[in-house]
Amino acid sequence: MEFNPNSGTCTRGIRCTADINGQCPSQLRAPGGCNNPCTVFNCGPTEFSRFFKDRCPAAYSYPKDDQTSTFTCPGGTSYRVVFCP
Repeated sequence: MEFNPNSGTCTRGIRCTADINGQCPSQLRAPGGCNNPCTVFNCGPTEFSRFFKDRCPAAYSYPKDDQTSTFTCPGGTSYRVVFCP
């Protein structure tokens, strides 16, 4: 998945090309997808939150994750979303 700004002054986006659903740990599997580890267990760094972070390092994967993984774009920014890059 790609989620990138395509207008305005925001230049940072995220990209994750991992097959999260196909590689989802059995403990997190849900019909048609993969649960968030915070929903199933707790919100600290666990082997399950690291599963997502290892595959999508630019994503913010659990509360209090690396703060450099967060950013904001100004209102009015347009985005391009690609589900299967």
